[in-house]
Amino acid sequence: MDVVAFVPSRNPTKARAFYEGVLGLRFVSEDPFAVVLDANGVMIRVANVSSVKGFKPAPFTILGWLVDDIARAVRGLNKKGVQFERFAWMEQDRLGVWNSPSGAKVAWFKDPEGNVLSVTQG
Repeated sequence: MDVVAFVPSRNPTKARAFYEGVLGLRFVSEDPFAVVLDANGVMIRVANVSSVKGFKPAPFTILGWLVDDIARAVRGLNKKGVQFERFAWMEQDRLGVWNSPSGAKVAWFKDPEGNVLSVTQG
């Protein structure tokens, strides 16, 4: 079975511009229910939740990418206007990267909807 990831959005047009234009995912299709993108073989459905009353993005990571070089990934996204999150309760380097106890390096950012996304090395 193949994995399909779902990301909620009240503004699919804005979401498509971000996921396709900024993150570089390949556009597949769009209908009234979702924008479909390809992330290296994983289908991402940006689901239109504009009719969901009281929708609020989750306060935790809902989608992330593994990267070979987190510093390069963060700098590249910064150049495209992506701002990385800072959390007062955790120690992060100047780029916003946290070193987890397992040794993985993680940095978080948000899409235009406020969904929390991440990049992870290791």
